[in-house]
Amino acid sequence: MTGKLPHQIILSAGMPRAGSAWFYNLTRDCWLAAGGDDIREIRKTYPLESVITETNQNIDNFTLRKTILILLPFLMGKYFTIKIHFAPMPLGRSLIRLNWIHPTFIYRDPRDALLSAYEYGRRVEKTGRVNAFSHLDTIEKSIDFMSDYMTDWETWMHLADPAIFRYEDLLTDYYQQAERLVNFLDLDLQSQKIRNTIEKNKPRDAAQKTGGHFSKGKIGRFRDVLTPEQIALCEERFAPYLEKMGYEL
Repeated sequence: MTGKLPHQIILSAGMPRAGSAWFYNLTRDCWLAAGGDDIREIRKTYPLESVITETNQNIDNFTLRKTILILLPFLMGKYFTIKIHFAPMPLGRSLIRLNWIHPTFIYRDPRDALLSAYEYGRRVEKTGRVNAFSHLDTIEKSIDFMSDYMTDWETWMHLADPAIFRYEDLLTDYYQQAERLVNFLDLDLQSQKIRNTIEKNKPRDAAQKTGGHFSKGKIGRFRDVLTPEQIALCEERFAPYLEKMGYEL
């Protein structure tokens, strides 16, 4: 793409602990490199500080209030990126059908994701802080936690097609996946700014950023850490999804 950016909101959706913050930063940075509006500045200018988070600009979901407020800058001609974990409420789905919102979705083997969520929660608890994973004080609770996201995974697989990415592919085939993202965003892959942005966000460099999203990041690590009983429980919970996701039992 060499002309004006399309007037739309890019919604970067992701399973928890699936590299969604990394993928969102890549998406936002490419969007900005192509001349898109910076949601961090929009958040300050419009009444959005109670709508999206300061870090990674997460909207949580499309309640009536949040949807109205997030549409204010959009209807004023702004085009920007935001992030979400949950499947969108009906208002969000309607905006996707209207093509006002263009979603992408990244997921990960839920067994590695739940292990990462559990370990991250334990690390944060040791510092005396609280986060979304602090209550996961056993692997079994983390299995329950990740199980709840499987219906969301199915929803996003329909809503975000063809812009669906796997964390493992982003780690092992980063440049090809980044090219897929840039093409979906309809940006100019030959732009030096875009190329520099892709290079800046590659796994080794992204790992140096704050946020704890690359504390381990290894593929299939659950097989070395979980007990046979916990692995069996994972198979019971996730077997209907794993093959469709592209993972072996």
